[in-house]
Amino acid sequence: MPNPKRRHSKARRDKRRAHDALAAPALSECPNCHEAKAPHRVCPRCGYYKGKQLINV
Repeated sequence: MPNPKRRHSKARRDKRRAHDALAAPALSECPNCHEAKAPHRVCPRCGYYKGKQLINV
């Protein structure tokens, strides 16, 4: 098996890790109760989605 002849520099290592940061979750406002919720999901506070109540809360 081939092994690396030279070690990778810190700059090369850090350039590879530049895209590993966690992104904040996307949030949208519920048009019914104005709470923050995940987009395209039923609101966990009021149970509404697209103007209809889908779950009883």
